[in-house]
Amino acid sequence: MPTYIYEAAYTGGKKVNGVVEASSQNEAVIKIRQNCDVVLTIKEVPYSKSETLSRLKKINAKNLAITSKQFSIILRAGLPLVQTVDLVAGQTNDKVLAKLLKQVSEDVSNGWSLSYSLEQRGEKLPVTFRETIRAGEESGDLVTAFERMADYYDRTAKTQAKAISTITYPVFVIVVAVIVVTIIMGYAVPAFINTFQSMGVQLPPITVALIAVSNFFSKYALFIIFALAVIIIFLNVYRHTKKGGKLLSKFYLSIPVIGKIGRMAGASQFAHTMSTMLAAGMPILQAIEVSGRAMSNICMSEEVLKTIPGVEGGRALGECMASSQQLPKMLVEMTAMGESTGSMESTLEVLANYYDNEVSVSTDRALSLLEPIIICVLAVFVVFILLAVYLPMFSMYSSI
Repeated sequence: MPTYIYEAAYTGGKKVNGVVEASSQNEAVIKIRQNCDVVLTIKEVPYSKSETLSRLKKINAKNLAITSKQFSIILRAGLPLVQTVDLVAGQTNDKVLAKLLKQVSEDVSNGWSLSYSLEQRGEKLPVTFRETIRAGEESGDLVTAFERMADYYDRTAKTQAKAISTITYPVFVIVVAVIVVTIIMGYAVPAFINTFQSMGVQLPPITVALIAVSNFFSKYALFIIFALAVIIIFLNVYRHTKKGGKLLSKFYLSIPVIGKIGRMAGASQFAHTMSTMLAAGMPILQAIEVSGRAMSNICMSEEVLKTIPGVEGGRALGECMASSQQLPKMLVEMTAMGESTGSMESTLEVLANYYDNEVSVSTDRALSLLEPIIICVLAVFVVFILLAVYLPMFSMYSSI
């Protein structure tokens, strides 16, 4: 998302400088004029690698859930907003979030609105959080907005925690297997091979192959590790560029099984965010934009954002989504049904829960198949090494 730096002014002549994210300059001007009367200058900030790296640091969902819950409780108790922000800033354990809230507290005490301060300072905050607070502030119900954010990010944090715990065992097994095989190939196998060669034993083809593999790993092990590290770092940085993110997102969706799970996870993100935005009283065009920007898969995000011109022109959202190639068919049909019956918010909430469950079940099923595959692959390696080591021994014993 492009970033614009601007100078604006209020009717009284007071000038203010700031930064805003928007998909175009016209959209940036519209956003600025929601808080200021006149836009004096506006300029797009050039995209840089340092900006890419800074965006890698995000505030996690668990801390956002706790912070939102604290805001809702303290505001419901009737404390002023400035004092509420100060209290929450002092209670959070996240240093980045605490620093942000202290800056927000100063802004609010100087007359800024909470949503405007969050937009200017909170580049590490998810767009869903910022826009929901804006909608809550405009509707005069910040407490409900923070309660919805607490529920939303609590659910997100639990989903992330479950995903991490689910993949921990397979990853652990793979890492241990790689370490064990590396040690065997680098140290144990050469010792056996040297013994056989010193005794003049004729080596079978499988042992010769093992020697070649062992020599390769011994000679190029550091290079392989370095190359893998470079590839991982490159891909991590490349996926945060506009071109790279789109290319990798499209590739991810094309992978069997994994792509299906990713598509359902993206549908869940859209349904959850859209439902939350509509419940907060946000206009549908703005809710579509926020929901699209909140999706982690860039290809799916772009397809949601492409529906905005059609909806602006008077077409139904479900009709505009129908031409999408990546959005699940059920998501499109249920959105259209909810829109036609006037119950889009509740329909999307039910749909989001459905996709959450489907993602969980599909992930568990995929991992349950992955574990025996890992065991079979390891068994093949073990049998290969055992045959390569023992066959020369059998030949040696038979010649005695």
